[in-house]
Amino acid sequence: MSLKLGPDGLLPAVVQDRLTGQVRMVAWMNAEALARTLATGRATFFSRSRGALWVKGETSGHTLHVARVWADCDADTLLVEVDPAGPSCHTGSPSCFFRRVEAEGDGAPRIVDEPVDATALIERLERTIEARRDASAGASYTRSLLDAGAPKIGAKLREEAGELADAIAAESDERVASEAADVVYHLLVGLASRGVPFRAVLAELDRRFGTSGHAEKAARGRPA
Repeated sequence: MSLKLGPDGLLPAVVQDRLTGQVRMVAWMNAEALARTLATGRATFFSRSRGALWVKGETSGHTLHVARVWADCDADTLLVEVDPAGPSCHTGSPSCFFRRVEAEGDGAPRIVDEPVDATALIERLERTIEARRDASAGASYTRSLLDAGAPKIGAKLREEAGELADAIAAESDERVASEAADVVYHLLVGLASRGVPFRAVLAELDRRFGTSGHAEKAARGRPA
């Protein structure tokens, strides 16, 4: 099956963070831009206004390192999975998508600029936890955990993990989901306390693909 280029020889290319799932930008590729992207691993696009190829980040340094390129079912749109280095929007926003579209009273669409860009739920929660560092500890449970440090956070993680284990063994699916949510939240707080981004966790999980769990644990010197 061949790609279906448009009458102008172009395909829309949706750029997505390969680990978080965030859509970073949309640009255009022609056959040469796609070939260079695949050959170099650096996202290369075609500028319709300039009529020339351009490499993302060539000037700013905010490059897009390409992991995989997918075509949709009709082979007329590309999905480019990347590891972004810095923001992807020329405005300095991580993503170009920070304008929410909502309906006016008459149903007509209205564009509203948001203070944050559109992103996946886990990353949004991670950002919220980080923002709580500046909140009053009395008003923010998250801030109180961060202030208490590793002993308190570790105790809560063990407590919540135990409650999840109990729910998995003998409680409803709703309780399992609820307890799992508590574990994920406290995990993110723990990571924030150490300055470890959730992206690092996702990268480690990605690294383990294709490796047996027994072999991976053995390599770390832990019992399987």
